[in-house]
Amino acid sequence: MKSSVLALAWLCLAVAASARAAGTWVQTPYEPARAVFEFYLDHPQKIGSALYWVRSLMNPMMEAPYSLAPEDLSVVVVVHGTEIVTLAKKNEAKYQEAVDRMRYYADLGVSFKVCGQAAEDFGYAIADFQDFVEVVPNAITELAHWQQQGYALITPQVMDRRFDIDSIR
Repeated sequence: MKSSVLALAWLCLAVAASARAAGTWVQTPYEPARAVFEFYLDHPQKIGSALYWVRSLMNPMMEAPYSLAPEDLSVVVVVHGTEIVTLAKKNEAKYQEAVDRMRYYADLGVSFKVCGQAAEDFGYAIADFQDFVEVVPNAITELAHWQQQGYALITPQVMDRRFDIDSIR
């Protein structure tokens, strides 16, 4: 008797679970974005993944139904980690894909700013950087400045992938 009651309870739960509604698409009424990204990465190769965060902000805003022009968005990227080396002209061939992507975003109006103190630590001068890069005195004060102007701070978390997606679904 007890096992049949338990089986009936499980059956009811299974039927109720399958009868639940699916998720719902919500079209959030976004305003034009004002964001400052903080890139402080522990390995230069991670800049490619960090740039996907910029793409993830810009692409939905430029596509329907928002259809904003790039100049409607205000995006700043402040660079002050090991990824600084990707912006040095002498390393362009080594980081060509990332440089091309950053140049593409710069052409859309994204500002790329490098911390002057970090650049000095790496032994770089202003002339060592790509033409779309602006060198600022300090990354932390730059981040504070943009936040005081009402920009949302976004700090990409770029982790080392230890599992492929199919194995963890």
